[in-house]
Amino acid sequence: MSKTPIVKTFKLDDGREISIETGKLAKQADGSVLVRMGECMLLASVVSNKEPREGIDFLPLTVDYQEKYASVGRFPGGFFKREARPSEYEILICRLIDRALRPLFPDDYHGDTQVIVNLINADKNVAPDALACLAASSAIAVSDIPFGGPVSEVRVGKLDGKLVIHPAVEDFENLEIDLIVAGTLENVVMVEGEMNEASEADMLEAIKFAHEAIKQQCKAQLELADMVGRKEKREYHHEENDEALRAEVDKLYDKVYAVANSRNPNKHERSEAFKKIRDEFLEAMPEETREEKEELVRKYYHDVEYKAVRDMYLKEDARLDGRRLDEIRPIWCEVNYLSSTHGSAVFTRGETQALTTVTLGTKLDEQIIDGAMFDGTNKFLLHYNFPPFSTGEARPLRGVGRREVGHGNLAMRSLKKVFPNPDDNPYTIRIVSDILESNGSSSMATVCAGSLALMDSGVKTKSAVAGIAMGLISDGKGKFTVLSDILGDEDHLGDMDFKVTGTRNGICACQMDLKVEGLPYDVLMKALEQARAGRLHILDEMDKVISKPADDYKPHTPRIESMRIDQEYIGAVIGPGGKIIQALQRETNTTISIEEVGNEGIIQIASPDKKSIDECKAKIKAIVAVPEVGTEYEGPVKSIMPFGAFIEIMPNKDGLLHISEIDWERTEKVEDKLKEGDMVKVKLIDVDAKTGKLKLSRKALLPKPEGMPDRERGGKGGGNRRHQRRKPEVKEN
Repeated sequence: MSKTPIVKTFKLDDGREISIETGKLAKQADGSVLVRMGECMLLASVVSNKEPREGIDFLPLTVDYQEKYASVGRFPGGFFKREARPSEYEILICRLIDRALRPLFPDDYHGDTQVIVNLINADKNVAPDALACLAASSAIAVSDIPFGGPVSEVRVGKLDGKLVIHPAVEDFENLEIDLIVAGTLENVVMVEGEMNEASEADMLEAIKFAHEAIKQQCKAQLELADMVGRKEKREYHHEENDEALRAEVDKLYDKVYAVANSRNPNKHERSEAFKKIRDEFLEAMPEETREEKEELVRKYYHDVEYKAVRDMYLKEDARLDGRRLDEIRPIWCEVNYLSSTHGSAVFTRGETQALTTVTLGTKLDEQIIDGAMFDGTNKFLLHYNFPPFSTGEARPLRGVGRREVGHGNLAMRSLKKVFPNPDDNPYTIRIVSDILESNGSSSMATVCAGSLALMDSGVKTKSAVAGIAMGLISDGKGKFTVLSDILGDEDHLGDMDFKVTGTRNGICACQMDLKVEGLPYDVLMKALEQARAGRLHILDEMDKVISKPADDYKPHTPRIESMRIDQEYIGAVIGPGGKIIQALQRETNTTISIEEVGNEGIIQIASPDKKSIDECKAKIKAIVAVPEVGTEYEGPVKSIMPFGAFIEIMPNKDGLLHISEIDWERTEKVEDKLKEGDMVKVKLIDVDAKTGKLKLSRKALLPKPEGMPDRERGGKGGGNRRHQRRKPEVKEN
């Protein structure tokens, strides 16, 4: 007999219901819940070790999200037919959950913690991504794991000028604003999404609207915990401290402050100066004490450095590298840097540099999406790479991590907003951004370099896109300092990482992570306005290199032309087993793709050679052309019969040239006039209305002999009567 779960339900403003239930599934986990909206069901569990691993001074949190193919009644693709490594979509959802949860665990809690969220039942019109954090936080809420939540996420969309919570999947393409916002009862902690060049005020309005819905979901979690019987959070002791040693390290504050206030623009020199203070302190310690206490010294020194640098920002209104708070680092950029690519650009801002390329391909290069929730094809790919040398490190290359996927997705969402209409862009586009140097916001450098490379390639983007990373430092008592174009150190030491991309007209995408509680909306608005000014400055610098798309593609870029045919002719162009389309590609040195859209077939023909494309189009037109009575054709004799010859007047279209229509003079045997393979000019004189058979005439194109009566068609001796007697034979064939 199944166990009755404990269920908490609440409704959205439009009446749709969301439920959170616990106590029925996965009961051996520290906490588990089932979140349901419509037919969408997410099972979330959390398990955390009570004792930390030795030497761990951080929270080893792992968040995994997986969509079960059975949830939509499908088999996974591939050879093994089982769920394997996560897709990029699943990785992005993992990041959304992780970024909301991680800041809310106690700083001194270091037990290995794993959150797993599975989509076990799908609803094609309910997106699970914004419900996954609600499920994860609810699982923690009913556990005894120490946590500063609850926290939750919602998707807020703007549809037809109206803000809505959790818009239907079918409406995604029409959203003017599409944001996922995470927050607690008191504060917004994360924002990510895209917009159609929205204003800063519109974006802020959407965040506020989302937070009201988040508060409802957080209250529901607290009520669920009360219904379960709220558990006492576990006691833990994950750190051992030496307060006397901490006090000694704290005395280094003035030295650290002086280095911070030296305003050295060189990242490595600053780093060495900070490191020297710590190393001198360690060297002054007795050797046996140093070996025992070195890790604690490093930890306490980090805290001193953190406080000194932040204090310097708030007291001096200055920055580590000497810039003004709203000053952008020097920028230089260059396009057409690589001659063999279809488009390329280098973008450098301070000590951050991106080398970006554009490759233009055909429909055959589209990415196949085979997910449980979403499938189909994708014709715009952006790949972001972050090699270790970009930060002066030496470490093994181990493939693409979640960070690379997230940064690439942010840049992709930014640039796709300025893409031309599909009818004006036949290409599949791949952008690759390789970060060559990094000291702050390489994802924003990717946006800028990607925009430049697209224009260099000749893709007719609507406008340039730039991105900027904003930071924030606060004293927790109401004093805030907003920073433009943050350094890597400022990202680490600050209270906010806020990336904003857009055109001159408005915002295209954003990503924000807050580490401070109680950020007023007026400070957030100040950050947005400061970001807008910085974005416009960067766009001005980009315009000095290229301000609009190139007039034409590069000479070696494959040219693509499209043509439309009736649906009924798609099979004729492809041929049995692809025989005809393969022959067309081989004979014309082109690449052909066909897509069925409605009642039409859309054919794309690609080749660097315009003559090859024209030749291919002519052949396809011949295949799909409808023979017209009265039109002259030329074609080979395909076969000879006693009653006439079959002539191919179009590809795969034969007509009968009856023996009586070969010549004005009487023809005794077809072989006297024609043989197989001869090229013959003929005229189409009739199409049988019932069978569609084509009737051809050669003599209609020949001069009529003098004195021959108009009624005479088959030569001397009453050829016309003979022709009439042979008509049944023609019908049979």
